[in-house]
Amino acid sequence: MLKLRRVHHIALICSDYEKSKAFYTNVLGLEVLQEVYRQERQSYKLDLALNGAYLLELFSFPDPPNRPSRPEATGLRHLAFEVDDLDETIEVLLDKGITPEPVRKDEHTGKRFTFISDPDDLPIEFYES
Repeated sequence: MLKLRRVHHIALICSDYEKSKAFYTNVLGLEVLQEVYRQERQSYKLDLALNGAYLLELFSFPDPPNRPSRPEATGLRHLAFEVDDLDETIEVLLDKGITPEPVRKDEHTGKRFTFISDPDDLPIEFYES
């Protein structure tokens, strides 16, 4: 059996680097660890952290192809963040001009959650702990 320790990072390719950078830093509040422009690939790589832990790599490439990303499409289903207070999270999102989907309840855990979309329509879930 493999001896995996934890998820090291998640990598996303965006269509509009500045828009996605603003979303992940100003809306979600992720911290910039490092930003590198790779001239040979005409690509940015932005390393982001959540609560001091390396979490997300955000890439840009010239004219990346679209990929289906709705929850029922093959591939990454969604990116989920645990929150302490879903109502407070929704208030902050609304203050930033983002309207989340109606709150749902996990039928197995009884926990509440909601979704928004990032600038490339990737589903982002907020799951109440």
